Amino acid sequence: MAFCFMEGNEAVAWGAKAAGCRFFAGYPITPATTIYNTMLEILPPGGGICMQGEDEIASIGFCLGASMCGMKAMTATSGPGISLYSEQISFATGSEIPIVIVDVQRLGPSTGSATRGADGDIQFLRWGNSGGIPLIVLAPADVKDCYLLTFAAFNLAETCRCPVIVASNKEIGMTRENIDLSALALPEIVHRNTAPEDRPYLPFHTSGENGVPDFLPIGCHIPVRQTSSTHGPDGYITTDPEIIAATQRRLIAKVESAVEDFTCHEFMEAPQSETLILTYGVSSRSAKAAYHQLNRAGKPVSLLTLKRLWPAPENLIRSIAAPMRHIVVVEMNMGQYLREIERVLPNKRISFVGKMNGALITPDEIIEGVHRGRQLTE
Repeated sequence: MAFCFMEGNEAVAWGAKAAGCRFFAGYPITPATTIYNTMLEILPPGGGICMQGEDEIASIGFCLGASMCGMKAMTATSGPGISLYSEQISFATGSEIPIVIVDVQRLGPSTGSATRGADGDIQFLRWGNSGGIPLIVLAPADVKDCYLLTFAAFNLAETCRCPVIVASNKEIGMTRENIDLSALALPEIVHRNTAPEDRPYLPFHTSGENGVPDFLPIGCHIPVRQTSSTHGPDGYITTDPEIIAATQRRLIAKVESAVEDFTCHEFMEAPQSETLILTYGVSSRSAKAAYHQLNRAGKPVSLLTLKRLWPAPENLIRSIAAPMRHIVVVEMNMGQYLREIERVLPNKRISFVGKMNGALITPDEIIEGVHRGRQLTE
């Protein structure tokens, strides 16, 4: 499979397969269903497993069980389903179970509009689990990103044994584009470290600098304990404050260190520009058109498209924004990532272009937002 015409959801499935995914479970939901359909076509012929759960909760549970047995697993859903995933995301976080979760966002709240896109889940994806431990969230902007970032999501999940979320959007997931898969440069496939079987196994003991425990699958001849309760390195439940605190610090540190060198983004710089458009996801398409129109008109702007949203790439944002007088945040919601930019850049003039009504943000709306923000800084 080389040059082909596929939608973003199909690219997610093929990227997962390329990364070594051999288990998928999901429940049909617009606009994520074609990920399930594609996995149903491509996994079983190669010995993989694709199954439908009776609901979203069961589907992600199947995936966690498969991961605990050593398989690379993925599930996919949209807004109502990601809400139901919350408890299992917390389980995967606290029990260090690798899984890739694809959220093809649609207009909410609740059932919302199943056939209209939005980026309304962005804050939920970061904070929608008990405990507040950081989650890794990647945001594709096109079909190529869907393939590459899904591949990267598996590597990150295996590297630090945690859930990784791909935050897509109906407009990305169901838009078809040409893509040459044979021309894509992929990194090496990462697998979780296997614990040696010649000594007693402590399921949450860490010996390396990355703070990630070695892995043995449930069902092997060595007992493997797993629990969703607070636990020590041996996997037994504990209420010891010092042990709990050490585990919490480790869970945070391992995620932050894993993404330290994975600051995935696209930066289009214009000489002498004092305005930076900052965006992610499908809105980057309109932002690129606005970037070109403004620069051709002699009103230079630069453009930063983030493709890793959480943990927020704070150093990158500060570095690129340093020479700018004015930041314009563009997103398909009412200002969810705007809050993060205001936190990271407290001394910058920041304006916002966004809406969540089922319509895409247009280049003209972004250009108008740039002009309006510039007037405020003058």
